[in-house]
Amino acid sequence: MAADRLRERTLSVTFMAAGEYQPPSLADFYPPAVLFEGTAFELDRLVLIRLLMSGLVALFFVIAMRSPKLVPTGVQNVAEFALDFVRIHIAEEILGKEQGKRFLPIITTIFFIVLASNFAGIIPFLNISPNGRIGMPLVLAALAYIVFNYVGIKKYGFFKYVKSSIVVPGVPLPLHFLLIPIEFISTFILRPFTLMVRLMANLLAGHILLVLFFSATQFFFFTSGGFQAVFGVASLAASIGFTFFELLVIFLQAYVFALLTSVYIDLALHADSH
Repeated sequence: MAADRLRERTLSVTFMAAGEYQPPSLADFYPPAVLFEGTAFELDRLVLIRLLMSGLVALFFVIAMRSPKLVPTGVQNVAEFALDFVRIHIAEEILGKEQGKRFLPIITTIFFIVLASNFAGIIPFLNISPNGRIGMPLVLAALAYIVFNYVGIKKYGFFKYVKSSIVVPGVPLPLHFLLIPIEFISTFILRPFTLMVRLMANLLAGHILLVLFFSATQFFFFTSGGFQAVFGVASLAASIGFTFFELLVIFLQAYVFALLTSVYIDLALHADSH
């Protein structure tokens, strides 16, 4: 019975006895506990997907780099291509070669964790991205927040870093009363908040729309019957088209998250030049 309820939540589709269609809901992102229910280590389906996708990313790079060759082939070639993309087009593009190399591990980790977690949303039998719930985006945004503030504080010291980040040079004194609160909120509150919300909202919306299209297709083909089956063709076409669109969103959200992390690190490194 518990397995049946979990499957219903996973697929986000319920049909009443009369054949009435029920759309997907936010309940998909709050499934019942699978392991350790009622404890501090409670695991539900989304947490298990997080662990699975993170483990697959680690396993992929372990396999790819277990015996690296000077001329890469096969899986090593794919891994090096992916790493070079992050290094060249994100880290070095924003931070330069020296600093890009320094912060490449954290930027790479963020990129591939976000990418893998996002990708779970279109994998059969997973069908949902754990980034559609606030926990994972919050942790990743907090990681980026800690890194770029640590970098700035380490270089300038706490007070100079904060002052350089929120005080706009060359403006009349009265304007500081307006600009300092704005700069403080923008730098120390909105940056992590927008990182978190952008990722969560896009993946949440993407999941709901995908499930909406596919469940509507199932409803029209197998439940409603009669002439309504023709609408299933349209919803199936929309489902396939939106799946390809979601692939683009999956990649873009990982790229944007890693890119903005690099930008914030660069701003912290050059806080006194703003």
